[in-house]
Amino acid sequence: MLTLLADHPRFLLIDKPAGLSFHREDDAPGVLDLLREQTGVEPLHAVHRLDRLTSGLLLVAKGAESAALFGELFSRRQIGKYYLALSDRAPKKKQGGICGDMEKGRNGSWKLLQRQDDPARTQFFSAGLGNGLRAFVLRPLTGRTHQLRVAMKALGSPILGDSRYAGSPADRGYLHAFALQFMLEGEQFAFHCPPSVGEHWLGPEWEPVMRRFTNPWSLTWPRG
Repeated sequence: MLTLLADHPRFLLIDKPAGLSFHREDDAPGVLDLLREQTGVEPLHAVHRLDRLTSGLLLVAKGAESAALFGELFSRRQIGKYYLALSDRAPKKKQGGICGDMEKGRNGSWKLLQRQDDPARTQFFSAGLGNGLRAFVLRPLTGRTHQLRVAMKALGSPILGDSRYAGSPADRGYLHAFALQFMLEGEQFAFHCPPSVGEHWLGPEWEPVMRRFTNPWSLTWPRG
């Protein structure tokens, strides 16, 4: 049973668990399959995606008209998406941006290039947890496959549990879609979904970080 966080005439919002594929794989249903079965809502349209490793907020449009509205918002970068991540390696810098073209390798992984013809762009802040781990709040300004995972590796801080991109072993991949903010048909929406699964999300050292990043859209992000 998927956790349904909002049921609006235009959209559904769920908390996707880590380990669940967005797409159907062989006989295993994907997110939309499960959501259709659970809610009985048809038709449902994907407007963005989370990969298998990532948990958290996932927005699904009800009907083609709603999907077109969200598609326009995403294309104009008028939907704020904010993610939380953990790493056990210190970053090259504690806050700022990661920018570069992305290229797919032979093994299905992606890499960040110095070239910037059509760059993937990510902004971030980080904070030490005092236990050998560092927390990150990430704001992707583009929406490329594996963008945040590749950005974290390029930063020198691969995501804990992300074996594809050199992350240290852990009980899960520590990337979580934490917050969404957007304006739809004159109404302002803001959603939070703190991570609830993962031993390193749940310790007391995590609480002050969550307080600091509770409203990530209020942080002083760089322009652009």
